Amino acid sequence: MSTPFMFEKPVGMRDTLPSFYQTKNTVKQTMEKVIESWGYLPIQTPALEYYDTVGMASAILDRQLFKLLDQNGNTLVLRPDMTAPIARVAASSLKDQMFPLRLSYHSSLFRAQQREGGRPAEFEQVGVELVGDGTSSADGEVIALMVETLKESGLDDFQIAIGHIGYVNALLLDVVGSEERANVLRRYLYEKNYVGFKQHVKSLPLSSIDEKRLMDLLSLRGGREKLEDAKTLVSNGEASKALEDLEQLWEVLDGYGVSHHIKLDLNLVMHMSYYTGVVFEGYGSRLGVPLSSGGRYDELLQRFNRPAQATGFGIRLDLLVEALGQTEALPEQTCILFSKERRLEAIEKARQLRKEGKRVVLQDLQGVDNIDELSKAFADVQYYIGNKQGGKIDE
Repeated sequence: MSTPFMFEKPVGMRDTLPSFYQTKNTVKQTMEKVIESWGYLPIQTPALEYYDTVGMASAILDRQLFKLLDQNGNTLVLRPDMTAPIARVAASSLKDQMFPLRLSYHSSLFRAQQREGGRPAEFEQVGVELVGDGTSSADGEVIALMVETLKESGLDDFQIAIGHIGYVNALLLDVVGSEERANVLRRYLYEKNYVGFKQHVKSLPLSSIDEKRLMDLLSLRGGREKLEDAKTLVSNGEASKALEDLEQLWEVLDGYGVSHHIKLDLNLVMHMSYYTGVVFEGYGSRLGVPLSSGGRYDELLQRFNRPAQATGFGIRLDLLVEALGQTEALPEQTCILFSKERRLEAIEKARQLRKEGKRVVLQDLQGVDNIDELSKAFADVQYYIGNKQGGKIDE
């Protein structure tokens, strides 16, 4: 292994500079206020978890986990998602609290990248988990909350695509007959490689009717009317239940007044294997990738010995800021430039201005090379130098 260059960072790691950080922080605070107003309580979990519990339950590919060993030889992972850690907490520290639980978080997540490709290995996510409620009202609540959170952050042009993993599973298994064959098709759908999906379908030994059923799956994107089209492709119990769930969900979203942001996408497949029902992704007009996602995961908590139905969402903070399209200007600051003889006066003046809510920089004159350049960097420069206060310094 070669020695890293002086300015190199590990693959997928990023520096966050002041202007982007300022914008991200403002957006995060706005989102947290909205989520809090809906009755969700914040929670924080450790960055390190045991591989045998949270690591294996997270459904993130094993090669994407950052693994470490503790002093006792136990394998640890940097948390790759927040759903599994919150499921652990709901089944342990919160086991005596009544369902449903409404929990929120803002956390950094870690997923290893094998090579640089624009994907961060560390990113911040804001989200919620509604644990212990299996109703369509719960699904509608988290989607409506996600919509309001995105809107209040300043994002106007976005859509939420909603599908149901039960419907996709029912159709694929009904046509190809085995999980192994269905998984190949799911992979194409997850990658949104619809050309590859069509080519693979044509290569399968299927009847013309079954081939058409799979091809027609790709057209099940649009408004509520697509639910009727979906009924013609598969009509077994699992598929019927999934379409009934989506009908009820649409009514809930109508009640929240957010259905104009919603479109159906019945070939939506998520990378998380623990999803069992309604799934969804949020898209901003400036991005080609989802900036938020979520869904129902009714079987995850039983891995932690407290079975419960649950749903939730996560919003990628970096992608949301990118979708907003601009970063905030850095806040205005006052600079107090002083000489050592008047340091105490300058410190007192800074203290007064800070009490007034202003941002103040104290700068010793001896540490400044160019006064004019310094003046351009601040909204206001005050001088405590010699006998002079304010104005320009005599040459």
